[in-house]
Amino acid sequence: MNIFLIASALFGLGIALFYYIKISKIPLTQGIDNSEEAEKLTKIHSAIARGAMAFLKAEYKYMFYFMVGFGILIALLIDDPHTPEVNEGIYTSISFILGCIISILSGFIGMRIATIGNARTTTAAKKSIKDAFSVALHSGAVMGFGLVGLAVLGLSLIYLFLETFIPGVEKHILMEVMAGFGLGGSSIALFARVGGGIFTKAADVGADLVGKVEQGIPEDDPRNPAVIADNVGDNVGDVAGMGADLFGSCAESTCAALVIGAVAFATNLEALLFPILISAVGIPISLFTMFTIRVKEEKDVAPALKKLLIIATGLSAIVMFFVTMWALPEKFEISGELYSNMDVFVCYLTGAIAGLLVGLLTEYYTSHDFKPVQEVAKASETGSATNIIFGLSLGYHSAAGSILILAVSIFIPFTFAGMYGVAIAAIGMLSTLIVGLTIDAYGPVADNAGGIAEMTGMGESIRDRTDVLDSAGNTTAAIGKGFAIGSAILTSLALFSAFLTRAELLDPQAKIMDSINLLDPLVLTGLFVGAMLPFLFSAMTMKSVGKAAFDMIEEVRRQFRSIPGIMEGTAEPDYEKCVDISTKAALREMIPPGILIMGTPLLVGFLFGVPAVAGVLAGSLVSGGVLAIASANSGGAWDNAKKIYRER
Repeated sequence: MNIFLIASALFGLGIALFYYIKISKIPLTQGIDNSEEAEKLTKIHSAIARGAMAFLKAEYKYMFYFMVGFGILIALLIDDPHTPEVNEGIYTSISFILGCIISILSGFIGMRIATIGNARTTTAAKKSIKDAFSVALHSGAVMGFGLVGLAVLGLSLIYLFLETFIPGVEKHILMEVMAGFGLGGSSIALFARVGGGIFTKAADVGADLVGKVEQGIPEDDPRNPAVIADNVGDNVGDVAGMGADLFGSCAESTCAALVIGAVAFATNLEALLFPILISAVGIPISLFTMFTIRVKEEKDVAPALKKLLIIATGLSAIVMFFVTMWALPEKFEISGELYSNMDVFVCYLTGAIAGLLVGLLTEYYTSHDFKPVQEVAKASETGSATNIIFGLSLGYHSAAGSILILAVSIFIPFTFAGMYGVAIAAIGMLSTLIVGLTIDAYGPVADNAGGIAEMTGMGESIRDRTDVLDSAGNTTAAIGKGFAIGSAILTSLALFSAFLTRAELLDPQAKIMDSINLLDPLVLTGLFVGAMLPFLFSAMTMKSVGKAAFDMIEEVRRQFRSIPGIMEGTAEPDYEKCVDISTKAALREMIPPGILIMGTPLLVGFLFGVPAVAGVLAGSLVSGGVLAIASANSGGAWDNAKKIYRER
């Protein structure tokens, strides 16, 4: 079993390497005969790559300090007194650090290929939309196969490591130690997502408000000092940040299922590692899916991306039926309840279908082909106020359908296989993660390609082609966020159950499960505090973006005032200064929101105990899920609404 998992992981990494080499070998200036245009393209491409690397190096330095400090804290504080034969803290700390490292590596791989593929997508667009689509999609595939390959490899290796160095320990203890891997992935995701998000939005706001609104120049115009920072932000936020984010979701959902199923499958290796097997099986399925689509003209782009998701979901459902029947025993017991392998497959299928439905619903609310976005675009004709009103309304409305789908995807798995079923449903939702990541990373590559086309002055026909790719990418990015949010909700619920179960085992006399009562003052207070946390977190990050954007706006205005010849195109703006402003602001502002999210449950637990923590976790899970879906869909809709006018 372990050999198969490691082989699948290496196969996925091999595919990622193949696509990486394929994209890298494309000449940067292919199809460009004009030496001035080629020189400008090379210069802009290098500036974006340097800016992205500079930010990641600075961000990773802060993450290194966090890894070491939190790893030491885990080693010192986590130790089960009921298992004196092994110090859980040390091994959990090792799992945590490995999860951190692989999460960082996943984001770096995605960012690296995105900065290689963006300019090559631009030059491929000179030839045809087919070639440009192929370059952008294969760039995304590097991240998809690389991330899942690393996740499967990391989980397999940490299991082998623990089996080797702490042999004979009970499987549920072993799986709890492995859960540190998921904690490491999600911790890095928190900082990568927040830091990258602050960077990209600060640059975006500064570039648009001063360049487009005040100076009246087009988006991505090379005369705008913040334009390079804006393109760098697409990579560090939407690629590196999203890569770490979805790696965290994948690792956490897998670890949750491993912890819950450990007691039932202690002597059955295939069943025990079934959650990892789901991701491993997805690697060859995703490769086959990549060969099923073709793009010949512009109208084929968006349907092709949607077709990828649908085919991958269908193939996964068929293959996983046989895998589930083989890996799991016909009957098994968890927490006194009897379940079957068919029950687990229904849970998996529910999660996979729910993920697809959330994705399709997200497309409806964020694509300019449908009425909601068209209404937002129409509302823009009467001013910014109506645009904001319609955009917010769209986000809130879209959350209703997605939450109802997720509610069903919780109820059905829980009915069939308890909390283990919910954890498997979360993994089922991520069973098409490779394809989801591929089309998600494709989006920023296409967006950068359009910016590069504008900055190098390649002409309207090239920009029109990259805009087609970018518009589809905006929708697929929103779909990717829907997958990430949906799976995170299910994963959080499974981890919540694992937390309460473990608390009950540590102190059986306290009867933790019986003490979680909604009318208990501590639980009820915790619910309100938890429901407030996502809004406070959002407020902190929004204010951070505002502060960073203020600095960016002032700098861009200063350059337009003080550097003669910018508007005439005879002088070059100071792009690096704007990149530096976004970098410093992102690193400075990402720490307080991270402390809030990680510190609140610890503080509440030490002061008020497990029931209060349970209330906080439940409240933040429910309100955070709704807020996340609404915000993601409003943003995607606004981004695509503006393209309706560009097409006109």
